[in-house]
Amino acid sequence: MTTLDLDAMLGTAERAARAGGAIVRAAFGRPREIREKAPGDWVSEADLSSETAVRELLMGESTLPVYGEEAGGELFDTGWLVDPLDGTTNFLHGFDAVGVSVGLIEDGVPVAGAVYAPLLDRCFAAARGRGAFRDGRRIHVSARSAAQSIVATGFPFRRKELLPRYERALARALRGFEDLRRVGAATLDLSWTAEGVFDGFFELRLGPRDVAAGAIIVREAGGIVTDWSGDDTAWLRSGEILAGSPDVHTALMQMVARPTGDTAS
Repeated sequence: MTTLDLDAMLGTAERAARAGGAIVRAAFGRPREIREKAPGDWVSEADLSSETAVRELLMGESTLPVYGEEAGGELFDTGWLVDPLDGTTNFLHGFDAVGVSVGLIEDGVPVAGAVYAPLLDRCFAAARGRGAFRDGRRIHVSARSAAQSIVATGFPFRRKELLPRYERALARALRGFEDLRRVGAATLDLSWTAEGVFDGFFELRLGPRDVAAGAIIVREAGGIVTDWSGDDTAWLRSGEILAGSPDVHTALMQMVARPTGDTAS
């Protein structure tokens, strides 16, 4: 049983995501002070300012610790996981598929979260046992069959050692699903999976802040979230995630199954 007031915490998550989103929206088309953290991993002033706004609101409305993508923080089992601008490369290129994600975990399990798409003005939110919503409207994962499904993914372009494993899964996905999409913002991939826009999502080595909010939204929308081996808890730390409607999740599990004797990373 949770000891947290999830209704109050969900309201806080939504307000925090919107606070960060207001900064992202104001900076869109005129980013400043851009630097590369690692090859292909960019940060802008908007990332930093958004995280500051999110942190200030969370710390003002709760006593829980905060871990953000840019400023970091102490690791914990109960607290807030924040991605202040998911899709920074999209943002820098003028592509409006970006999100601000605020997820709450308790004892290492996501229990509430909000994802705000500031350039589309859409807010996805959920808390355990309360259902999933977009802008106050109840949402649910799709009922399409695997063969009719459009599945989202993200490429492990920063982790070349993962390519053999990923490419094998990708080849199976291209043959098993109707089509694929690569948006470049996992928070929105998960939110759109919850809404039934996409039917599923798979990716390797994401951070907890990337998936905590989106995953609880998928689960509360009737979907299933696991890692690539079917573990329903390990994905938060490993970043190996499969999400989708029950039928599509089953197909995703079959897609990523390793051949006997395969030890690829």
